[in-house]
Amino acid sequence: MKKKFFKVLSKLNKKILPSYTKKQLDLRKASKVEMAIIGWKSWVTRNSLD
Repeated sequence: MKKKFFKVLSKLNKKILPSYTKKQLDLRKASKVEMAIIGWKSWVTRNSLD
């Protein structure tokens, strides 16, 4: 159940949140909001793969 929830959440993130890899965002110059979005997406991805 938990894994399925995170897979759905991951698909929503992909559609809603911006992709910073396509924009070639420099992590040293990223704002706190951008860093929070990156952290959120990585946390969801990590939990969907477990």
